[in-house]
Amino acid sequence: MSALICGSYAYDTIMIFHDKFKNHILPDKVHMLNVSFLVPSLRREFGGCAGNIAYNLNLLGEDPIPMATVGTDFGAYSEWLVKCGINTSHIKQIEGTYTGQAFITTDMDDNQITAFHPGAMSMSHENKIADASGVTLGIVAPDGRDGMIEHAEQFAEAGIPFIFDPGQGMPMFDEKDLLTFIEQATWITLNDYEAELMHERTGLSPHEIAERVSALIITLGGKGSHIYTANQRLDIPPAITKTINDPTGCGDAYRAGLLYGLLNEMDWETTGRIASLMGSIKIEVNGTQNHSFTPDEFNTLFRGVFGREI
Repeated sequence: MSALICGSYAYDTIMIFHDKFKNHILPDKVHMLNVSFLVPSLRREFGGCAGNIAYNLNLLGEDPIPMATVGTDFGAYSEWLVKCGINTSHIKQIEGTYTGQAFITTDMDDNQITAFHPGAMSMSHENKIADASGVTLGIVAPDGRDGMIEHAEQFAEAGIPFIFDPGQGMPMFDEKDLLTFIEQATWITLNDYEAELMHERTGLSPHEIAERVSALIITLGGKGSHIYTANQRLDIPPAITKTINDPTGCGDAYRAGLLYGLLNEMDWETTGRIASLMGSIKIEVNGTQNHSFTPDEFNTLFRGVFGREI
């Protein structure tokens, strides 16, 4: 069984602001915002939603198939993927473009301000779901607008169950778009902020969305997550972390946990906890792809955290 991961690859430039944004942004002056944040800490990391999800799913012992478009500067990232043993056959290079670039500033409350240059990601619609073989489920993660729309349509037409994960791409879609995604998707995953936007734009509550899909998953940061099905809401506890170093990529690690549970036909109680622990492991490490473990080490950690077997 293989998961096709449609989404972005990007280089993340991550900066740490050693204060809180709220101390420097005046609410009554937001209409004329002009701020500058000193960021003594700066790193350049491999990132992008498809890249992060594939990396984490690979750590869990699965063989993900990422599908993305990248620029001519992808060489170093490509070498990293080969080193990790991640399939690159459906990563298409677009001449004359950059790979996506994210510039992320994080404050001491773990709030983030991100600027993103899509680059080659805007051509993601050039990839076709039918080009990948042996796919049993998929995910449509943040990517170029046309790519997300077309890949969702192609998954649905092929009868391949998939997760719709709008993430940072939510602003690109209006009510009609989102209702179409809900109709096509098998599962939907959002963070709590995205869930509010989804409600505002569609008028649908979480329970109403859950009645239209197999499950709606809403993450709540350090408070865990909710998994809504047609008949119930499951409250998934957070996996307590030893330290919080970098929240960037935690949502992608969580989604890799969801895919792992779905690939292995696990119940939602277990799947949600696997996803929760994946996010917890990631947040303790700087960067989105610098943590590592073996499947056996993960199973041992899971048992220690939740007092149960996978």
